[in-house]
Amino acid sequence: MKTEVFTDNISGAAEIIKNGGLVAVPTETVYGLAANGLDAEAVEKIYEVKGRPGYKPLSLMVPGAAVMERYCLSVPPQAKTLSARFWPGPLTIVLKARPEIPPVVLAGGDTVGLRCPDHPKTLALLAATGLPFAAPSANPSGEKSPKSADEVLAYFDGKIEGVIDGGLCGIGRESTLLSMAETPYRILRRGALGEEEIADALVDGMTIIGLTGPSGSGKTTALRALQELGALSIDCDEVYHELLESDGELTAALAARFPSAEKNGAIDRGALAALVFSDSAALADLNAISHRFIMREVQRRLRAWAMAGGTLAALDAIELISSGLGARCDLVVGVLAPRGARLARIMQRDGISAERAAARIDAQKGEDYFQEKCDHILYNDGSEDQFSNICRNYFSEVVKYHG
Repeated sequence: MKTEVFTDNISGAAEIIKNGGLVAVPTETVYGLAANGLDAEAVEKIYEVKGRPGYKPLSLMVPGAAVMERYCLSVPPQAKTLSARFWPGPLTIVLKARPEIPPVVLAGGDTVGLRCPDHPKTLALLAATGLPFAAPSANPSGEKSPKSADEVLAYFDGKIEGVIDGGLCGIGRESTLLSMAETPYRILRRGALGEEEIADALVDGMTIIGLTGPSGSGKTTALRALQELGALSIDCDEVYHELLESDGELTAALAARFPSAEKNGAIDRGALAALVFSDSAALADLNAISHRFIMREVQRRLRAWAMAGGTLAALDAIELISSGLGARCDLVVGVLAPRGARLARIMQRDGISAERAAARIDAQKGEDYFQEKCDHILYNDGSEDQFSNICRNYFSEVVKYHG
């Protein structure tokens, strides 16, 4: 057999694929050994030529997200989110396979990986054939993956029908393999795309609702309503308190700025509060330090939620807007309440005097700020049950709209 090298004659390579032959193709990662992924006999040749164990499944190269449902069952919206961000590119998404996919591709399983390669010649070949390609790396099993057509020929010259010379592959590392066939999503093979980058893209595709407003306004009630709708609920004040107990880096940063609040290697919250709620400059410094750590932890929790299949999250923070977290939200809702009701709630909740509760209120932004900065205001001027019903009704409609 003569292995033909193609440079611009994509039609010749397309005929080989259509007739059941093998063609090595370039991608942005490494060269792949491609065959018609719907032709069981052609796929068998890949296993024979590579010496690939029969228990290892193959992925399919596809031209884009539009064909996902053609080859896969139960495609979650998050798969489309990732394909929109990373395709063409080094991400293989594993989903439940349709019955039309030959068993030899699946190696006895029920899932198939889809990948859209970022190389113009291979994308042109996919378009010319109208077929998905079963295409593992173009090397004998156990050998180094090839980054050039010459390296492919060193392995398979005379053993395959063709190779498309697309130049040197830029990344030289296999795609990242992500299973989205069930939740939580799992990285099956680490590759050119990092897990955090994938998780961040999923977070960007989530619906995130921000809750803000001054202390004692009833944000927790609103947060609970969103939690009942299936949202991950993150109370940033609770996050801050947890970090004070567990994050030595935060403790060190606060101790450096507020040394009198440090006692035995920990931050005395009462002493810190006494310092900052009577000094606007000190409060601004506290916020500048704490916001950085809170944002990092919030993003970590959002990533974990997104990788677990979550699509809805709610963030509750007094400083939601000034911290930058508001910019992450699809909708920012302000919760306001009469001053007297707020005073009573703060005193009961935190066990502090009316004087200290009033100082805390006076140190925070007023109603005008939240009315100006928020997308919507919920006013809590009735009973807790009444406000709970208001929140449930409002957020039910919001989730329907954003979903």
